[in-house]
Parts: sequence; C-alpha cells; structure tokens
Amino acid sequence: MQMPSSISTRLQYQHKSLIELIDGLSDDQIRMQIFPGKWSIFENIVHLETYQHTFVHRVRQMLEGGNPSFDVYSAEGDPLFHEHVIKSSREIIQELLSVRKEISSGMLSFNETDLARTGNHPVYGSMHMIQWLNFFLLHEAHHLFTIFKLSAELKKNPGQH
Repeated sequence: MQMPSSISTRLQYQHKSLIELIDGLSDDQIRMQIFPGKWSIFENIVHLETYQHTFVHRVRQMLEGGNPSFDVYSAEGDPLFHEHVIKSSREIIQELLSVRKEISSGMLSFNETDLARTGNHPVYGSMHMIQWLNFFLLHEAHHLFTIFKLSAELKKNPGQH
C-alpha cells in the first residue's frame, strides 16, 4: 500500500487555499458571525487548526498498533479550540501552516506498514491510515468550502457586513 498522489498532493497544498479565500477581508470581517448561530470564518479556521492536533494524536496512537478506538470529535468539547479562539487570526493561520508542514513531512515518509495501521472511527468503523487521511482532507475541504461561501457573502455585500 502506497500513499496515492491525490492524497499526498492535498496533504501538502489543500490548506494553502485558505489564504486566497480570505484575501481582502479585514480581521473584523473574518471574525464576524454572518449567520446567527453559525461559525464565523475565524471559528472555522480555528477548528481546522486545532483539529490537526487531534489528528496527530490519533495517528500516533494508530502507529502504536492495536486498532485504537476514538470518540467523535467535537470542537465545542475541545479545550484547545476554546484556548485558540481568543488568539489573533495571524497566530492561528501561522499555527495551522506550521503544524500542517510537520504533518505532511511526517506522513509522506510513512512506509507500507505505517499506512496499513488502523484506527476505529465511531461512525465509519475501522479505517487504515490512507482512509483516515482521506477523511481528514475531506473534512478540511468541507470547512474550506464553508469559508469560501462566507467570504463570498461578505464580498458581495460589503456594506451590510
């Protein structure tokens, strides 16, 4: 089992689209809750940044073996999310980029044994490392698309927001 290029490429570059998505927005706009009860762009970014730490922890457990079981992740229940939501946008984006660089360089060096390691997701069952990576990247893409939509909303009606 080798890491597919579709995964390795997204792992290295997908998150960088965030910079283009928020280009031209002020920090106030990024933090603005456009739709009541829904996360702001900033909260989506903090979630992506803090979930990376959870993902790293899970990967380390899978590398130890034994098909570990994981609970459903909830940002609201993650103390790191609450700690980071008070940081600056610049700090959060820098942390997201630096942690991702570590994740990418580490995982791109995984051998076949590492990639075959499994972990048990509470909804999707036992998944090997490639499946976990796909899950991680698709989850991230979902939030990047949400950020795209929120950014477009702010840019099309700048006076309203």
